[in-house]
Amino acid sequence: MRNKLCLLLTVVALISSCATTHPNDNATAQQDERFQKEFNQDPYEGFNRAIYSFNNTLDTYFLKPVSQGYRYVTPDFVETGISNLFSNLGEMSNIFNAALQGKGERVAHYTGRFLFNSTIGLGGLFDVADAIGIEKINGEDFGQTLGTWGVESGPYLVLPFLGPSTIRDGFSIPVNTYTDPVTYIDHVPTRNRVLFVKTVDTRAKLLKVEELISGDRYLFMRDAYLQRREFLINDGEVQDTFGEEEPQGDF
Repeated sequence: MRNKLCLLLTVVALISSCATTHPNDNATAQQDERFQKEFNQDPYEGFNRAIYSFNNTLDTYFLKPVSQGYRYVTPDFVETGISNLFSNLGEMSNIFNAALQGKGERVAHYTGRFLFNSTIGLGGLFDVADAIGIEKINGEDFGQTLGTWGVESGPYLVLPFLGPSTIRDGFSIPVNTYTDPVTYIDHVPTRNRVLFVKTVDTRAKLLKVEELISGDRYLFMRDAYLQRREFLINDGEVQDTFGEEEPQGDF
């Protein structure tokens, strides 16, 4: 009887030992969960990397050198004025999308900036609104509007010439285009020149930021884009470790 009892206890101990979850099992589960999350975010990674390589080649041999030349030959005050001008035109899209999202306070803010800069600021060349306390804040676009309406972002997507996006942000491009005042320049050659200058100006502003990229550039840009989009859609609200939201941005 005693031997049977010892045998029974031994079997129970072995079963308990096999059922015990080891730290390595937890680490493996967490790693699998992380891989699954990344796959859900970027199921088209092979395609995206091919488009990213194409865009990067175009940037390396054309857009970046042109932007560097633009920054080299353009006086700082002229470059600032051009950036201010395009930023002021962008307030129209900000007003439109803030209204669709029901953000009355932001509509008033963007409208105030546009009125002051378009008049006293000579069409936006000078950011007088910032000087009088109406500071520039994060903008709005139709992708953010769809996000606030509950539309899921969908998988990450790299678009030819346009770069990082998501399915949702990709579908918002036509609306963003038609809320850009530059689109309504009737003279096509002039419109194309203005769009080209806008693109070069935007790329020139990213030259310093580019120095921060390390490791796998594709992954760096993907994660940075997705995190930035989430930040903008939530108006800077992030979730802390206790599950509470604390504001990190404007308003």
